[in-house]
Amino acid sequence: TKRQSLKLLGELLLDRSYFGIMTRFIASVQHLKAVMILLRDPSASIAYEAFHVFKIFVANPRKEQPVLDILLRNKSRLLAFLADFLAAREAQDESFREEKGFLLEEIRKLGETLSG
Repeated sequence: TKRQSLKLLGELLLDRSYFGIMTRFIASVQHLKAVMILLRDPSASIAYEAFHVFKIFVANPRKEQPVLDILLRNKSRLLAFLADFLAAREAQDESFREEKGFLLEEIRKLGETLSG
């Protein structure tokens, strides 16, 4: 199923044995766009698994410029969308609540320059 495939993808991308595959995957604009579409899936379980893949794109400290450009272009929409994303799950799942908070903070910081 789609949910199981996304879950497996997320697990593989986080497995250190597949680091090279993960870096190629998260460098792809097409993959980012596909995952962003899946975040809006009517099935909460599919959206939840897509969230775990999406956070890998956002958490990557060395984003490819085209990936960063898409995230920056959609920054305000992503923040608005994620604010209410899977609210029922957030109320019950502390781990998800923390991951979502981290993701929102990382998106807020996109495009900021270091001052010093």
